[in-house]
This record gives sequence, C-alpha cells and structure tokens, in this order.
Amino acid sequence: MSQVRKLASDTMIYGVSSILSRLLNYLILTPYLTRVFLEGAYGEISILFTYAGILTVLFTYRMETSFFRFGSRNEEMEKTFSTGSISLLASTLVFSILVLLSLQPLANWLHYPDDPEFILLVLGIIILDTLTALPFARLRLEGRPVRFAALKTAQILLTVLFIFFLLEVLPVLAQKGVGWADYLFDPEMRVGYVFLANLLASGSVLVCFIPKYLKMRWTFDRSLWRQMIRYAMPLVIVGLAAVVNQLIALPLLENLLPGTLEENRAQTGIFSAASKLAILMNLFTQAFNYAAEPFFFHHAARSDSREIYAQTGQAFALVGSFVFLGIMLYLDLIQFFIGAHMRGGLGVVPILLLAYFFLGLYYNFSIWYKLADRTIMGALISMGGVVITLVLNFWLVPIPSIGYYGGAWAALACFGFMAIASFITGRKYFPIPYPIGRMMTYIGVAIALYALSILFGHWPLGVRLLANTALLGVFALIIYRLDGATLRAMISRK
Repeated sequence: MSQVRKLASDTMIYGVSSILSRLLNYLILTPYLTRVFLEGAYGEISILFTYAGILTVLFTYRMETSFFRFGSRNEEMEKTFSTGSISLLASTLVFSILVLLSLQPLANWLHYPDDPEFILLVLGIIILDTLTALPFARLRLEGRPVRFAALKTAQILLTVLFIFFLLEVLPVLAQKGVGWADYLFDPEMRVGYVFLANLLASGSVLVCFIPKYLKMRWTFDRSLWRQMIRYAMPLVIVGLAAVVNQLIALPLLENLLPGTLEENRAQTGIFSAASKLAILMNLFTQAFNYAAEPFFFHHAARSDSREIYAQTGQAFALVGSFVFLGIMLYLDLIQFFIGAHMRGGLGVVPILLLAYFFLGLYYNFSIWYKLADRTIMGALISMGGVVITLVLNFWLVPIPSIGYYGGAWAALACFGFMAIASFITGRKYFPIPYPIGRMMTYIGVAIALYALSILFGHWPLGVRLLANTALLGVFALIIYRLDGATLRAMISRK
C-alpha cells in the first residue's frame, strides 16, 4: 500500500473519534449547551477546560512522545511502557497533592472563590486523562487505530449521555420526589455537572485500560527513564506553548476585555461558541497528528523517508485548503449549530480556520527536530509563538473596537510564525523537499474563491449556496488541472 495512503487511512480512523466527538458537539452538545447556559456560564465552562488543557501537559510531561521515541522497537516497548507508566503514576500523585493543598487560593485566583468543587472536578478529569495517556499512545504505536478510535468515541458518547442525565433527567426525577435524585440534585451545580459528566466518562475509559496495567511488568529502568526525561523536557515546553497558543485566548479575554467580569465572560462565551465552528480544521489537524507522529518515527529509517514526508505535507495542505473553503462557503448553514445569541462572533471563523491550517503545517514541518533529537529547537520556536500570542493579545484585546478579534489574529500570527520558523530551520538542519509553492497555491486559491463568494452575500440563501457549491467545484477542478497526475502517483506509490 502507498505510504501516504496508509497514513491517510490511519488519519481517517483516528479522525473518526475526533470527527464523531466534534459532530456530537456540533449536533448535540454545542447547540444544547449554548441554549441552556447563558453566555457567562458557557464562558466559565470553556475557561476551566482551557486550564485543564494546560495542566494536562504538565501532568503528562510529553511522556507519550518519549514513549514513541524509545519504545518504537518491539523489544523495547514493554520496558519503555512500564518505566513511563510508573513515572506518570508517581508524578500524578505528587501534582495532585500540591493542587489539593492550594485548592482555595487557586479557586480565588481563577475567580471561583465560591466554587472550589469545580477545581476538584477538573483535577479529577486531568488525573484520569493522564493515566490513560500512555495506554492510548501504545495503541497508536502498535498500529491499532480502530481500538483507539473506539475508546475515544465511547468516551465522548458517555460524556453526552452523562450530561443529559445530569442536566435533564436528574432534575425531573428530583421534582417527582425520587429520594436519591432529590439528594443528588443541586440546581446551583449546573455548570459543575458538565465537568462531572466528563469525569465519569474519563473514569469509564480508564477502567478499560486496567487490564493493561495489571499485565504490565512493573519494572522501572532508571537509565531509560533519564533518557526519556531528557528527550521529553524540551517537548514539555513545546506542549505548554502549544496549549497556551491554542487555548490561552479564553482566560486572556476574561481578564483583558474592557468590561466587568460578567461582561467579559459573556464575550468569552460568544468567542468560544464561534470558535467551535472552526473546529473542523482543528480536528483534521489533530487526527493527522495522531496518525503522523508514530508514522514518521516508523519510517525514519527508510531511504526515501524525506520524500514521503514531503508528500505528506503536500497532501495535508491540499485537504486543509479544501476544509477551509468548504466551511466558509457553507457557514450560512453551519452557524445554526450554535444558539442565535452566540452568533455575534462569526467574523472570527475564517481567521481561526487559517490559524488551524498553519498549525497543521507546523505539525508537518516540525517533525524534523523530533527525528533529529533536536527538541530544544522546537522549544525555542514554540516559545517564540507564545511571545507573539501574549504580546498581540495584551495589545489588541483591550481595544474596544477589536476585542476578541485580537485573540483570533494573535492565533493566526502565532501559528503562521511557528510554521515558517519550523520550515526554515528544517531546511538548514534536516532538509525535506516540501513543494512549498504548490502548498501555498492551494490555500491561496481557496482564500481567493472565498473572497469571491463574499460578493454573493446579498443574494437569497438558496441561490448563494448554489453559487458557493459551484465555487467548490471550481476549486476541485483547478487542483485537478494543477496536480492531478502528481496526486494519483503519490497515492499509488509504494
């Protein structure tokens, strides 16, 4: 099978879990939550999940990537898995104790002085997700994307079921006088129930991995652990920077927008809801990254590996450009997946789509420093992205006429810089022959056709959608005329 086709197949399987989870968010959770919660409450949920994302990087300290690096050979996999798992179990215990000891001050600092239980629930989610990080990574390294996708899909399905039970079924049972339901239901905990649902779903997935832990050899190789830590530490900076660059906009909006805390949380909720409409690009890059990381390591020893990496980058740019154009041409329909009172932020969608496109290019271009064991370069590039993110947010967001648009432009500038910096440094230290001209042509044509579609903005919806569908067909025709033969050869190449 073509190596690019194999990567595409794995990306699609890994993407099933991401796509299903995002589709469930589109079709069920996002419409539901943006209607049952006001903007401020929805902003609270988004902000706390942002902090959870940041802390998860600290709790896992990129041990899964280190596992890929040192456990890629079958004879080393078990020892690497055991060493990494013991390390994570011990560090999770230490980190959890530190959070518990500082619970109330932490709740005060995060503007939740009366709701420290929210922090406890989020901590529980982080702990459970940390303990499943290496088992999920092992499934990826073993080439078992179907089981990976099945468990990830089960987790989001359980989350949806638990949310509906806690927010809809439990209150009804309590009103009917059912004793246990009346005891459990607290109308002041509605936001907390969203976190509780995620906690229960994460716990259910961990139960599925308990046999993996029970069968583990429980051996700890200190020499191997030191190698794994040395390799992973720069990647912790990369991971923290990635989370900051992707998620920090929400806490910054809460604190930098020129309104009261309640007003800022409402604006944050609107921005968060609008960003959900750009998530298809993000889930594509996430699915690609799930499949690509072990794929790149597996093929590092091939004589034609760099050519395969170049083809992979070209394929990503093509599909990413198509995703950008497809979302923007049908945004008139996609917008109905969020509540009407949340649609004021639709203007950030094209900016965020382009930001996520460049994030995907960064995933492609940055593989060189992992393969060349120069992870410190990745840390430096990521920190440069953090500086751009923070400077632009602090500069633009407080301006009333810009507001949360500043967060979107900061994301685009950050990921654009990181993609360019990784490409330039990679050419110097680990040259890969990316067809960069073609890749930029794809997104350039997509942007041009989107700009053309704006001219149809005053047309009736049905006519506008027909015209936009024709533009999507034009894009496909242009790509086919440009690179049809090359793409067919790429797919069929062994």
